[in-house]
Amino acid sequence: MADSDEPSPDEMFELLYEIVPQVYRGELVEGRITMSPKSGARSAIIEDVRGQMLERFGRKGNRFPMDVGLDLPGGGNVFCPDLFKPAAGAKPDKKGKWRYQDVEFVLEVVSRGTARNDYGVKKDTYAVAEIAVYVIADPYTGKCHVYTLPKDGEYHGYSTIDFGEPIDLTDTVLGMTLETDEFPRE
Repeated sequence: MADSDEPSPDEMFELLYEIVPQVYRGELVEGRITMSPKSGARSAIIEDVRGQMLERFGRKGNRFPMDVGLDLPGGGNVFCPDLFKPAAGAKPDKKGKWRYQDVEFVLEVVSRGTARNDYGVKKDTYAVAEIAVYVIADPYTGKCHVYTLPKDGEYHGYSTIDFGEPIDLTDTVLGMTLETDEFPRE
């Protein structure tokens, strides 16, 4: 532990792997441990988007981490995005951690109890981190919320897309369209 009685964010995050059951996903949000249940709809959406990204970018030299800790600005934030895309050629450090500066895209799928974080502190933190594209897929409302153009700590581009409609990201770093017609609802 650190010199103080308070564990560091890294130490708290390591504890998550020991105490959080595998049917939950644990994260540090503003220094607090949060847990959210994994669902079939969540898994299907992540798998669908990951498959589309593999088709678009290929496997060679590309990774699309899922539920992997990502240190972010703001102190006490170690999020585990449902899926993210690092820039081509980016690699994790010796401890297997990715730099948020190398991340171009984040997908979060709303689970029971996570909406406030996904639409609030996570959106704000990803904007501060200048993640170029942040997509929230909400199987409870059947909508995707797409945030782009981060600058000065906020997103300046925003759109809402109904499940079943394509998400046009051709003018972003992704240069692709995400199909949502197979996204299930809760």
